Amino acid sequence: MKKYRGVFLKNDNELALMKQANQIVRQILEAMGRAIEPGRPTMHFEDIAQELCKKHDVRPAFQGYGGFPYALCCSVNEEVVHGFPSKKRILREGDIVSFDMGVVVEGFHGDAARTYPVGRISEQAERLLRVTAESLELGAAAAKPGNNLKDVSAAVQKHAEANGMGIVKRFVGHGIGLRLHEKPEIPNFVGLNSPDLPLQPGMVLAIEPMLTLGADDVDILEDEWTAVTRDRSLAAHFEHSVAVTPRGPQILDS
Repeated sequence: MKKYRGVFLKNDNELALMKQANQIVRQILEAMGRAIEPGRPTMHFEDIAQELCKKHDVRPAFQGYGGFPYALCCSVNEEVVHGFPSKKRILREGDIVSFDMGVVVEGFHGDAARTYPVGRISEQAERLLRVTAESLELGAAAAKPGNNLKDVSAAVQKHAEANGMGIVKRFVGHGIGLRLHEKPEIPNFVGLNSPDLPLQPGMVLAIEPMLTLGADDVDILEDEWTAVTRDRSLAAHFEHSVAVTPRGPQILDS
């Protein structure tokens, strides 16, 4: 594994392990998506995550990371990221729920997130989910050699702002590999301090737009993890782990 400006470049064997990890993450996210229905406690999805980690003989990447107590980040409605699964939080018709999941395969991490509707949701909520997912795909498409990391951030920002969405700035994407969070940080906007980094084959970027129907400010709840929109507007979160390759971006969890 080589290093470029503080960023670890993965070789083909390492990318294959990361592909394997991310494919397991995708299967877990899809299984949880199929299990969504009104009346389900969010702890049900933690149970699915734990069961499938055991089935695939992989370690949940988030559990114990910085003291986080669960395998799954489960965030409902105004919760942006890092929500706790709960036996008391019951999904209701019209909610939206974000699942953020990671696993480790032979030391290498996979990490992805999806936001799902619970039954029928409002047109505004549908639009939020659609625009956030589209912003992610546009950001991922920009992750190619010859581009700069700022091109990824700009692609997300342009689409989000063109559609009137708030962009959460407190949380950003990240490099990923042997560690869950590696360099570089990947903002969903371009600012004065945005990383200036030419993209090179072997980089793997966890790109994760977090958009809202309102303002971009967030608060952290008393559990010291769950981030919610300060104005309590709906938030959505989508994430891909994307490898930069000579042939262009490769989404590892698709």
